[in-house]
This record gives sequence, C-alpha cells and structure tokens, in this order.
Amino acid sequence: MVTYSVAQVEALTGIKAHTLRIWERRYDFLDPMRTPTNIRYYSDVQLKQLLNFGILVRNGYRVSKLDKMTDEEVYEEVTKVLADPASESSDEMKGLTLSMLEMNEEDFDNIFERQVIRKGFLRTITESIYPFLQYVGVLWTTNKAMIAQEHYMSNLIRQKIIAAIERLSIPQKGAPSVVLFLLEGEEHEIGLLLASFMAKEMGWNVYYLGHGVPVANIKKVIDIAEPDAMMTMFVTPKVSKVNSFIESILEGNEVPFIISGSAENLDAVKGSERIVKVSSPLEFQDRLIGIQNKK
Repeated sequence: MVTYSVAQVEALTGIKAHTLRIWERRYDFLDPMRTPTNIRYYSDVQLKQLLNFGILVRNGYRVSKLDKMTDEEVYEEVTKVLADPASESSDEMKGLTLSMLEMNEEDFDNIFERQVIRKGFLRTITESIYPFLQYVGVLWTTNKAMIAQEHYMSNLIRQKIIAAIERLSIPQKGAPSVVLFLLEGEEHEIGLLLASFMAKEMGWNVYYLGHGVPVANIKKVIDIAEPDAMMTMFVTPKVSKVNSFIESILEGNEVPFIISGSAENLDAVKGSERIVKVSSPLEFQDRLIGIQNKK
C-alpha cells in the first residue's frame, strides 16, 4: 500500500493540515493511520477521497453533507464540477491527478476533451497539460506514483498529440521544412511532439525522427532533407554533454538549430549565431515565423 505524509497530502490536495485535523475530529470519513510515534499518514484511497472532497469544498459543498454521501455520489458531483466551464484550473489539476492515480482513461479523456472545446488544442496542452506534468512531479520525485502510472499518463497525452497531428493537412509543395529529433538517452517526447504539431499546423513539412537518434543518422537526414531548421530538446540532465552533441550536429551544415529543454541544460549551451534557445511553445512558434520570413 502506498502511503502519504500530512505534508504530501496538503501539497497534493490543497487542504491545510489544520483543516485535516478538524475534519478528523468532526467527521467519520477521515481516519488516518498513525506510526508508533503517533505521526499521521494516509493511504492512497484516503488521498483520492481527499482530492475529491477538496474539489467539492472549494466549489461550495459542505463537508457535513459530503460525509454522508457514498463514494459514487461524491464521484458524480466531482464530475459535474469538472464539467462546469467556471471550474478553477486547480480543480482541473486535481481531476487529472485522480485520473492518473486511478489509471482512469475515461476520466482523463473527459477532462482533456472539455478543455479542448473551451481553449483549443494548443492552449489545452500549454495551459493545462504542461502545468499538470510539472505539478505531479511532486509525486514522481517522492516515488509516490509508480513508474507505470507515469508512463500510462504520458502515453495518453502522446496519443492525443499524435491524433491531432494526423488530422492536420499535408503541407504544400515547397513548404519550409524542419527536422525534429531527440538524441540517445533522451526519452521525454511530449514537448517534441507538440513542436511537430505546431510546425505542421503552420504549414511546415516535418521530418519527425523521434527519440534515441544517433548523431550520425541525424547528419545523414539533414544532408538528404536539406531542412530550413532543426530542433531538439535536452530535458534529461546532461549538462556536461550538451555542447559536444551540438557541435557534432552543427558540423558540415548551415541549418539553424532550435534548442529547448530544462533551464539547467539551456544555460549550459554555448552561444552561436545558428543556435536559437526557446523556453516555451510560443517562442518556438515565433522562431519558425522568423525563419520563414527570411526565405
């Protein structure tokens, strides 16, 4: 059984420790476990329940009423709240967290599709999915989500982006082109997939190589495709190797090189006229527009 400390529950649910203690005294639904030294901790089932209660309480529900409701009734009310356009982004975040903890594709799909209707696909990824991935980092870095849960959620998001790419029109002949790739040892593909969606939506021809591509192969593709730009991302810590990778790829061509990734890796990149650092999807979009305007 996975367990959570008071501090972790507070961080994940937004419910203060003082409030948790009051609820424990007043209501029957909350009965935390205790260590031999009387320190409270909570099960994964209790965490899910508190995530649901936190969403409902922030939306005007009284705890005394929730205490008398069944789990099914609580779930139904949470679903209604998350479907409301006025629902706060923090509640949406908690809903996505629940869908990850329970590995519930239907709930994830419902939340995602509602956001796409409200915001459009790109804003859903940049304003909802990216912050969610950062938020649940508190789970991953404290080993409170299984690696399988991380991969499960990441693959659901990947599927959404790939499906959106497939719905886009084929670029016109003579359109500018970009080569997108991740080097060997880099597995975080969601950002690169989003870049592929954005470039294709802008009418660019995309050569998407995916992750784990050897430098020698990238150089051959550049020779064959003669792209107007290339892009990679350094998310996994590899500060000591970043510049050697870049120098190898730049050698023998004049293609502008767009680079994104973690702040630590971007800070390590040596300056060059051909290197363009971007820290957000909108910066990437601006850079493509700039390259396209120079053609």
